[in-house]
Amino acid sequence: MRYRLTKTDVAKLTEDGYIQEKVAFVGQAFVYALKLTDEELLSAIYKDNAIMLYVPRALVAGLADENKVGFEGRDGSLHLLVEKDFTCLDEVAEDQSDNYPNPLAAKKI
Repeated sequence: MRYRLTKTDVAKLTEDGYIQEKVAFVGQAFVYALKLTDEELLSAIYKDNAIMLYVPRALVAGLADENKVGFEGRDGSLHLLVEKDFTCLDEVAEDQSDNYPNPLAAKKI
């Protein structure tokens, strides 16, 4: 399971300890959320059309730093990945103003 976080997502998660998004999926709401915890490892649950990812505070503490891209872990056989949402190197129509600058942009000629 892969989560990409914008600058606003990282700030809100750091400040409030919780973020969530909802999408319409097969006629009902599907929720995915991240919640800070004092635990040491990433973990996740799926219940009532919602995925909750529990994120150790220590992992988020440095995420806004320029050099930290993200973090990952396992919960049983589930691979969990949280990373910054970087701007695309290709032209795209979506608004990317809240994304992190792509570190590979300087290398692209």
